[in-house]
Amino acid sequence: MSLTVSLRTAASGLQAAQAGLRTTSDNIANVNTPGYVRKTIDQKPVVVGGMGMGVEVSGVKRITDQYLQMATLSATSESKRWGTVSEYLDNAQSLFGDPSSNNFFFSRMDSIYSAFSAASDDPSSSLLRSQAISNISDFLNEGARINTHINDLGNTVDAQAKADIDRANDLLEQINRLNSDVSRANLANADASGSENIQSQLIDELSAIMNVQVQQRSQGGVTIRSAEGYLLAGDNAAKLSYNRSDSTMSYIAIEPMGGIGQAQPITITGGDLRGLMDLRDDVLPGLSDQLGEFVSRVTEQLNAAHNANAAMPPPASMTGRDVGTDLDTAAAGFTGTSTIAIVDQANGVVQSSVVIDFDNQTMTPGGAFSGDFLGDLNNALGGMATATFADGQLSLAAGAGYGVAMDEGTSMKAGRAFSHFFGLNDIVRSNGVTNYETGLKLTDGHGFTPGDVIQLNLAQADGRPLRNISITMPPAGTMQDLLDTLNASSTGVGLYGTFSLDSSGKMTFAGNGGGDVQLAVAKDDTKRGTDGASLSQLFGLGVNERSSRAGRFTVDQALVSNPMKLALGKLDLSVTPPAASLRPGDGRGALALAGSGDIATAFSAAGELGQVTMTVSRYAAEFGGSIGRRAQAADTRKQSADSVATEATARRQSVEGVNLDEELVRLTTYQQAFNASARMVQAAKELFDVLSNMI
Repeated sequence: MSLTVSLRTAASGLQAAQAGLRTTSDNIANVNTPGYVRKTIDQKPVVVGGMGMGVEVSGVKRITDQYLQMATLSATSESKRWGTVSEYLDNAQSLFGDPSSNNFFFSRMDSIYSAFSAASDDPSSSLLRSQAISNISDFLNEGARINTHINDLGNTVDAQAKADIDRANDLLEQINRLNSDVSRANLANADASGSENIQSQLIDELSAIMNVQVQQRSQGGVTIRSAEGYLLAGDNAAKLSYNRSDSTMSYIAIEPMGGIGQAQPITITGGDLRGLMDLRDDVLPGLSDQLGEFVSRVTEQLNAAHNANAAMPPPASMTGRDVGTDLDTAAAGFTGTSTIAIVDQANGVVQSSVVIDFDNQTMTPGGAFSGDFLGDLNNALGGMATATFADGQLSLAAGAGYGVAMDEGTSMKAGRAFSHFFGLNDIVRSNGVTNYETGLKLTDGHGFTPGDVIQLNLAQADGRPLRNISITMPPAGTMQDLLDTLNASSTGVGLYGTFSLDSSGKMTFAGNGGGDVQLAVAKDDTKRGTDGASLSQLFGLGVNERSSRAGRFTVDQALVSNPMKLALGKLDLSVTPPAASLRPGDGRGALALAGSGDIATAFSAAGELGQVTMTVSRYAAEFGGSIGRRAQAADTRKQSADSVATEATARRQSVEGVNLDEELVRLTTYQQAFNASARMVQAAKELFDVLSNMI
C-alpha cells in the first residue's frame, strides 16, 4: 500500500469519526428536546481494485420505526375522536342539571304530577291550579332551553370542524414543502434530520385532527394519503373542504386542483374531525330528537287526560290543533264511540249530546254518516252548537250560556281518542307538528299538491354523499301512490332504501344494507292542501324537523290567563237531567292528569333508545341514563385508545429517543476511531520522513 493510499484511508477515517462525533454530540445536546429523533451516520467501506481504501459516510439517518409510528398515529387519532365526543357529551349532560337537585330537568316532570295530585284534593283552589300550570310551563321552557343549547353546541362543533380543516390544510402544505428540503439534502448527502423531525411533529399533529396513512418516499420525505388512499401530500398538497348544510350530513372532500373537476369526498374514521362529525350528524341531533320525543310524549299524555275530562264551567268553545289533513280524512279510521255534550255553564246540566259511533258509522241524533263529517256533525248538534273546520283545525262553539264538554268513550285512532286526536281541549299547544303518527292509511288520499317538489339527500353512514334526488308529488291519489313515487328506482330512492307507512300512519325511511344509507331533506316545497304541512313536517322527515320539536310547546294561553278553565272534573253522562253532569268540586280530572306519567306510552325510536312502550316516568329514567352511559362509553373508549397510545409512544420513544448511556459508548467509540486514524496519519508521516532522509 502506498503512502498516499494510507493517508487517504486515514483521512476518510478521520472524516467518518468527525461525522459520528457531530451526530452523537447533536443527540446528547437534544436529549430533552421534544420531538427530536436520535440519528446516526451511514458508513460503507471504500474498495478499489479489491483492496480496502477507507470508509465513506453516505449520509445521516434518523432512527425510526415506521410500524410504531403508525401505531402511535392511529391510537392518537382514536383517542382524539372519542375525547372530543366525551367532552361535548359531558357538556350536553350538564344541560339537564344535577340529578340530586330540584332543578334537575326530569324532576320538573315529577313536579307537574305532584301539583295535579295536590289540586285533586282542592279543585276549587286557584293557587293550586296556577301552580300546576306554572310547573308545566317550567318543564316546557326548560326543555326548549336545553334544546337551544344543544343546537348551540352543534354550531360550536361546526366552527371547530372548520378550524380543524384550516389547520389540516396548513399542515399538509408544510409537510409537502418539507419534502423538497429533505430530498435536496439527501441528494447532497447532507443531514436532513432537522427537516424530518419537524415533518414528523407536523404529522403527529395532523393525526390528532384526522386519520392518515404515511409512507416513506425513496428520495426522502413522506407521502400522506387518506384512509382509502387518496393523495393528500407528497408531490403536491391537497386542499380539504368541510361540506355541510343545516339539513344534510357533513363530509370532508379534496377540492379539485385549479378549480377544475369535481370535489372528491374522502373517508375520515379518526381524529378530532371524526368526533366532531359524529357529534354534528348523529350524537347531538339524536339527543335533540330524543328530547323532542320525550317532551312530546309527556305532553301527549297530559293532553289525553285533559281532553278526557272537563272544566266547570265548561268552555263556550273549543278549537283544536292543525291535524294536517282535511276533516273527512282526519275523521276516518276511528273506532269506538265518543260523545259531545252541550252543558249549561251555570249549573253543569247537559242540555243535549251527540254520540258518534265510528264502528257503526252513525251519529245519534242524526243517523248514518253521509260522507260529509262536518255537515253530519252540525246536523246532529241541532243548533245547540256549531262545528267549523278551517286551516286544519276543528272548532266547536256552543250557544250563549252553554259550554262544550267531551266524553272520549272508547274512540281511538293512532293511539288517540277523538277529542285528543283533534286537540280540542289540549292543555299544551304546539306551533308545529310534534306527533308524526298521522293515522293515514295507504288507501287515504295523500293530499299533497301535484307538481310540488321535495329534494332529498342520500349519504353513506359517514356522511359521504351518494345522490341528490328531487321528487315531484304525483297527481291526486292515495298514500300508496305517494309511496310508489317516493320509492321509484329511477326517480325516487328505490336504489338506496324504502319509505313505508305503518298502522299508525307514521312514515319512515329504511336504507338498504342494514341502514348504511342516511336520508336528509335538503329542501321541501311540498304542501298538503292550501295551507297544510309539508311532507317532511307532517311525517317528521329530516334532522331539522325532528331536532326542533322540543322548542315548539307552550301551555294554552287561555289556561294561563284563567287557571279555572283547567279540566279537573269529569263529565258524568250516567245522571239524568236536571242532575248536574259537571260539579265544581270534582277532582277526578286532576287525578287523571297526576297519573298521566304512569300510562304506558309508545315511544318512537330516537337517539340511543329504540322503539319502546313504557311509562313516561320510566322513559325519563332511561333517557337520563342513556346520556350518562353514552358519555361514559365515549370516555372509556378514549381511555382505551390512550392506553394504546401511551404504550406505542413509549416503545417508539425507546427506539427514537436519546439514551445518554448509549450515546456515551458511541462517543467513546468515535473518539477512539478518530485517534486511530490520527495515529495512522502520524505513522505515515514518520515513514515519509524516514524515506526522505534516506535519499
